Amino acid sequence: MIKRLHSRFLVPISLIVILALWHLIAEIGELPSFILPTPRQVFERLVEVIQDGSLLRHTLVTFGEVLSGLLLGLGTAVILGYLLAKMCWLEKILSPIIVASQSVPVVAIAPLLIIWLGPGVLSKILITALIVFFPILVNLIVGIRSISTDLYDLMRSFQATPWQILRFLEIPAAMPVFLGGLRIGATLAVIGAVVGEFVGADRGLGFLVNVGRGMYDTALVFVAIFTLVVMAMSIYGVVSLLERKLLAWRQNTAAGES
Repeated sequence: MIKRLHSRFLVPISLIVILALWHLIAEIGELPSFILPTPRQVFERLVEVIQDGSLLRHTLVTFGEVLSGLLLGLGTAVILGYLLAKMCWLEKILSPIIVASQSVPVVAIAPLLIIWLGPGVLSKILITALIVFFPILVNLIVGIRSISTDLYDLMRSFQATPWQILRFLEIPAAMPVFLGGLRIGATLAVIGAVVGEFVGADRGLGFLVNVGRGMYDTALVFVAIFTLVVMAMSIYGVVSLLERKLLAWRQNTAAGES
């Protein structure tokens, strides 16, 4: 009970302490607002952009890019990852290409995609998919290959079809590792979308950060950053909730064994 109360109040107390320190640094240091605005100034700017609808408009654009890029990267990683896990010869062919593509920072690739595809939403979706793709791919391959050969032999002894092996063995066994990669990809998706908006965009939260920076409106930059944090944490929370739902059978199994 004490641990539960401690964990419940730890986050609010930490936020209050951070806000208090922030306020003291801004006030005691007598820093100008374009260097470090006070929490009150950031809150007032937040209210302004909420009332004029600009925050919602830019947030929806970025969220659409994040979600679309995450789904595209997820689908591509699942299909290709399963093929690479099952076909060693295909991995030998494609692995150097995949590793080489991931060794180049997304910041360096983003300008090329903006040039080729334009500053629209499609280039941001592809940038997001690229940054999401690799961690999900690697975790899926590791999850599939960590399955014991004895389990495969057991499934074949019952004359299981490839579909039954996939459904009843490979998916449940690889799910914990795969969902770990998905959690990483979910947070990286926000980074990918913002990187694309930094390079070239006329809307989105990354664009809002550029606007605030150009106008020395640091409070607006803080508002956009905090919105991105909330977005990333929300997506991460949804994936964590999905993980608990999909892996509930492990907890039930552990409880039954104990």
